[in-house]
Amino acid sequence: MTRAATAPVAARLSFLDRYLAVWILLAMGAGLGLGRLVPGLGDALAKVTVTGVSLPIALGLLVMMYPVLAKVRYDRLGTVTRDRRLLVPSLVLNWVLGPAVMFALAWLFLPDLPEYRTGLIIVGLARCIAMVIIWNDLACGDREAAAVLVTLNSVFQVIAFAGLGWFYLSVLPGLLGLEQTALDVSVWEIARSVLIFLGIPLAAGYLTRRLGEKARGRTWYEAKLIPRIGPFALYGLLFTIVVLFALQGDAITSQPLDVARIALPLLVYFAVMWAGSMALGRAAGLDYPRTTTLAFTAAGNNFELAIAVAIATFGASSGQALAGVVGPLIEVPVLIGLVYVALAARRLFPSPATGRPATTPEGSARV
Repeated sequence: MTRAATAPVAARLSFLDRYLAVWILLAMGAGLGLGRLVPGLGDALAKVTVTGVSLPIALGLLVMMYPVLAKVRYDRLGTVTRDRRLLVPSLVLNWVLGPAVMFALAWLFLPDLPEYRTGLIIVGLARCIAMVIIWNDLACGDREAAAVLVTLNSVFQVIAFAGLGWFYLSVLPGLLGLEQTALDVSVWEIARSVLIFLGIPLAAGYLTRRLGEKARGRTWYEAKLIPRIGPFALYGLLFTIVVLFALQGDAITSQPLDVARIALPLLVYFAVMWAGSMALGRAAGLDYPRTTTLAFTAAGNNFELAIAVAIATFGASSGQALAGVVGPLIEVPVLIGLVYVALAARRLFPSPATGRPATTPEGSARV
């Protein structure tokens, strides 16, 4: 075994990777500070849109996702699509349990705040297709599996989002004798979000790998090109966080009690979905990378879509929109914390080489 293989993981990380949690917290603080201290900044950022899509947020997400999707070995996707132990639990977690858990938590924690409750239910319906890519990669999850699962989520999002919104906001509350809410959202609006936030970087990543390998070979591509473009994933993540938090910095800091009430069910949701998915993957016999991918794709949410739907339906200053904005405020620090928990939990999974639980983490930073 080489010295590099036995060295502490931290020693093999770049300076940016080693202090990632610090940079994310600083980005959150910078965004909140800018939104609070610079008059009109949030409004100005919100106006920079094309057909309702925030250009700064779209730019950050595209820069964030492109390098990770360029790392995917697309010729290995077939092994993922044949793995029913991964695909079936993922679909059940994302489209049956996830919305149901958020519905229950929203009514349990916010029975007297209908606007925030509705906003959280919308968040629960919007399954993650963007930031989950980077959380999965940071936790050394299976890139190919993540690409397949977010694509499945995208397809189901276009097909099922409006129907699930009608069910959880109108039909089910009516059956339970609870307050009902209408949700008016078009299939095109959902498809547009999927196309921008997943379709563009996925196409760019796929073409980069195909053309790069064709021109110079896989060894050059993965040893030379990927290390050059890889750090831009974190740059895009940090930029996106700053913009997201600047957009609603004033609202978040001026309504701390409301934010706290919205945050509590979100914290419970992330913990339940992530831990339950990890346990389910382990029980189903999945290895660490695919179990991690299952957990992060089940726990994450598409806040970009949730915020867009809330604003389009209820208005930019509505409680529903604020609930959507609080989502990344909670998701970012919680899921980066769960990245570290996942890395520590690798020792509980059998090593691919020995079939026994691993005693040391596998390797280096992957983003």
